[in-house]
Amino acid sequence: MARFQFDLLVIGAGSGGVRAARLASDAGFRVAIVEQSALGGTCVNVGCVPKKLMVYAAHAAQEFRDAAGFGWHIGKSQFRWSELIANKNQEISRLNRVYADLLEHAGVTLLQGHAHLVDAHQVQIDSDVYSAERILIATGSQPNVPEFPGQELTLVSDDVFYLTKQPEKIVIVGGGYIAVEFAGIFHGLGSQVTLLYRGPLFLRGFDDDLRQHLKVEMENKGIDLKFNTTIEAVDKQNGQLSATLNDGTRIEAEQILCAIGRKPNSGDLGLSALGVAMNNNGAIRVNAQFQSNLPSIYAIGDVIDHMALTPVAIHQAAAMIEQLYGERDDGLDYHNVPTAVFSQPNLATVGLTEQEACARYSKVKIFRSLFRPLKNTLSGNSEKTLMKIVVNGADDKVLGVHMVGP
Repeated sequence: MARFQFDLLVIGAGSGGVRAARLASDAGFRVAIVEQSALGGTCVNVGCVPKKLMVYAAHAAQEFRDAAGFGWHIGKSQFRWSELIANKNQEISRLNRVYADLLEHAGVTLLQGHAHLVDAHQVQIDSDVYSAERILIATGSQPNVPEFPGQELTLVSDDVFYLTKQPEKIVIVGGGYIAVEFAGIFHGLGSQVTLLYRGPLFLRGFDDDLRQHLKVEMENKGIDLKFNTTIEAVDKQNGQLSATLNDGTRIEAEQILCAIGRKPNSGDLGLSALGVAMNNNGAIRVNAQFQSNLPSIYAIGDVIDHMALTPVAIHQAAAMIEQLYGERDDGLDYHNVPTAVFSQPNLATVGLTEQEACARYSKVKIFRSLFRPLKNTLSGNSEKTLMKIVVNGADDKVLGVHMVGP
């Protein structure tokens, strides 16, 4: 009789968890995966997939305007938020079913419910307890919630995908990629948008030239950007939300979205009681093999807070299974991971920024190209593209490539 019911029990059926479960099962091991909500995790349900669908919708308005320069004359366009949300929901439901089919075909046991670790080898799911030789935590992340009076009146990013009505005016708080992307989405769909950020310029950590270029283009579109600005309190007056800012002024909007980042989703799993080591933000500490300080407990994806990107979580899953059940014994290299921001205009980057390169190398060469794309010569659109290459002056090795534009 087997000592454990499963060789591997995965908590969280997002991109990383599902990948790990399928690979382990394909290798011949007994695998179960636990999910308390919809299959697919953040990316499928409240992240990359629905966000990109909304980005496409927001781009359509500009495409209609650009078409006139190419001889197309389109009548007055009309956007219906309810149709977008309904169609988005239908597509997400289809993807949920795809994930269920993938798990079933791989022979993975799907357990629905909330998981709580009883000990290093046992997991309670609602009223049932299951045992496993190894447990993998792949629970992802959740939005940070602001701390000011009236925060319960505001939205977090997950809420946006289920709004029944498009706000005519929205205030977005934050300076990361989520806030910047939603600013472009809502503006493109016709909402009046104000973006507030506590720092001097958004997208900290990206190349400064790209950040500045994106700022100019967003302002040219009509997005109201307010830097060095925070919300002190929110209340509701005459059916509108009213936010008091740090300079004492007030701003009103139909909705206020607080997109101030995400945090590891580890708080209600019972990890602290077991002594699993975590950082102050709740990220599980792991070694190069994704193993926690408890040898039978592993973690991957956003819950370890290395790089919160879906492709990274999927790669971590593959590496972990190869290390456990295969011949791989090395860790992952997180250098030079390409990143995109679905802002308007879009931004893409890989490698070192100019600032990072100058801090590491004695001689750095920069190549820039600022131009108006060919498409815009007929459309009349004034939006420009910036492309930038960062090169080591000693050997002409490319250190970073960055671009922003349509």
